[in-house]
Amino acid sequence: MPIRSVPHSQVLSTQVANKAIRNTYTLLSMTLVFSAVCAAVSTSMQVGLHPLLNLVIMIGLLFAIQWQRNSVIALPLTFAFTGFAGFTLGPILNMYLAMANGGEVIMTALGLTGIIFAGLSAYALTTRKDFSFMRGFLLVGILAVVGASIANIFLHMPGLQLAIAAAAVIVFSGFILYDTSNMIHSGETNYVLMTVSQFLNILNLFTALLQLVGAFSSDD
Repeated sequence: MPIRSVPHSQVLSTQVANKAIRNTYTLLSMTLVFSAVCAAVSTSMQVGLHPLLNLVIMIGLLFAIQWQRNSVIALPLTFAFTGFAGFTLGPILNMYLAMANGGEVIMTALGLTGIIFAGLSAYALTTRKDFSFMRGFLLVGILAVVGASIANIFLHMPGLQLAIAAAAVIVFSGFILYDTSNMIHSGETNYVLMTVSQFLNILNLFTALLQLVGAFSSDD
């Protein structure tokens, strides 16, 4: 049987991709821990900012990270963003902790988030399948979720909110596959941007699962 040699450029490309992936998951782990600490502080202090102000600050930090993505400032900006995102969870977590089984709801949603993220990431990394074909579907999905969320601000329909949360679980699960695949196949080496993308996937997946678990655990 003839032995086929792997092109040197392909070996280097794989090594670069693997290094970027390792750096991404290392930074992601650190930011998740930092975000959890900030969420715990916010929850214990029982403080929170106006949701609109939260959104403005988070968007501003995201633009700053994108602008400084190749600078040494990108790392502290990433921790500022993920820490602030965790801090904004305080009022939400306090709302669920006020429920009789609130602690169980939060831990269940957190556990499901970890299982989904670990499972989908492991699948994408193990199979090395290219999920770039999902881009159009995910773009439409996120626009639909955002549009429905804005509409429900005025409609106040609990059933619609649960449907939005369920759709968000599907969409952000898809983004986990897409972004993990992108790390392998796109040639992107900026692990700061890849970390922020996966962090947002985890954050949105967790909040959506929190709504679903909370709704199905309620006696109302």
